[in-house]
Amino acid sequence: MSYEWFVSLRYLRAKRKQTFISVISFISIAGVTLGVAALIVVLAVMTGFHDGVRQQILGNIPHVLIQKQGTEISDYPKAVEKALSSSPHVTAATPFVSKEAMLLSKRNVAAVNVKGIEQGNKIFRQKFLTQEDRDVQELLFDTAATMPGIIIGLDTATSLGIAVGESVNVIPPMFNITPFGMIPKMKPFRVVGIFSQRGGFLDTYFGYISLGQAQHFFDAENQATGIEIEVDSFDHANQVASELRQAFGYPYVVRSWEDMFGSFLSALKLEKLGLFIVLGIIVLVAAFNIATTLIMVVMEKHKDIAILKAIGATSKSVMKIFVLEGLIIGVLGTSLGTSLGLLFAKNADPIIKGLERMLGIRIFDQAVYGMDRFPSVVNPGDVVAVVAVALTISLLATIYPAWRAARMDPAEALRYD
Repeated sequence: MSYEWFVSLRYLRAKRKQTFISVISFISIAGVTLGVAALIVVLAVMTGFHDGVRQQILGNIPHVLIQKQGTEISDYPKAVEKALSSSPHVTAATPFVSKEAMLLSKRNVAAVNVKGIEQGNKIFRQKFLTQEDRDVQELLFDTAATMPGIIIGLDTATSLGIAVGESVNVIPPMFNITPFGMIPKMKPFRVVGIFSQRGGFLDTYFGYISLGQAQHFFDAENQATGIEIEVDSFDHANQVASELRQAFGYPYVVRSWEDMFGSFLSALKLEKLGLFIVLGIIVLVAAFNIATTLIMVVMEKHKDIAILKAIGATSKSVMKIFVLEGLIIGVLGTSLGTSLGLLFAKNADPIIKGLERMLGIRIFDQAVYGMDRFPSVVNPGDVVAVVAVALTISLLATIYPAWRAARMDPAEALRYD
């Protein structure tokens, strides 16, 4: 161990008459600890909310959407094959037919987007309420059924006042010409399944029928409204969309999920950055405590510094002593804060539930946020950024006191002693 390290560690342990300096050092370490822990926990929670909202959006929304401007896609089987071969990140490509429609039942009306889908669509990965807990795909694509099936959301079912097994009339914005004039097109469907997508805000807008029924009912035989593309990771959506735009020229329109909902998620990212800056001020305040501690040590130890310089210590060594002392405080505070922050961030859900049981209050309402647990996702990049910022601020706080100690004149410091 070099003598600079030894002296730095020794200065952190105050003598009986210098207890106040030791208390200030402890407060500095505690300040850095709390600041780093708060940053890690808040960033983890914001990341969790961001990912939760993104999963809600992508529950019923494709990663990439291909449509044809102003018309339907007539040669959709070829387009599906072309999309599958366009990028190695594409895992599925499924055609669909959609049309806005009114659902009518028991004198209640609800507006939905009725979408015709194929078997194996991503929406079937969620849980459904069905009769006798039967498989919803089996019921929806049952060709022997007397009435075609439809899947609706819980909010829509509540608005219409219907349950599984009951019928609902689907009325698209289309008309039949009869001897009595134009009559709105209408067809009864049986509700074979009800889903409750997390978040609820997508439930109201979707109803699902089989692709064949949709093509026949909406006069779109052998046509598709668009093609839904699924990729191996939603982070690859923009890259896949760019590759698909090159493969599909005009009049095809290719949009990723970020193109459709990116502005909302960008607002969450901006809020996360703002919280990082605001909470970073806590670490900055702790850094002022570090600077204050070192200034007081320099004032208290002016004799020691003078003696060190008189026996041959260089200004660089003296400066190194106080820089190391500040870094020890910063590293201790950052290490403790990182450990504490990771502990809280990774156990946020049980901690919140424990506080709710102990205090008898509701801190996190799952029904409001549409999440089954308190969201907290630790991003290694965020942790590294917090540690780097904390150590950098701690280092910068040591420069001025260390510089003043290095400039001290031994003769001037010992003149009156």
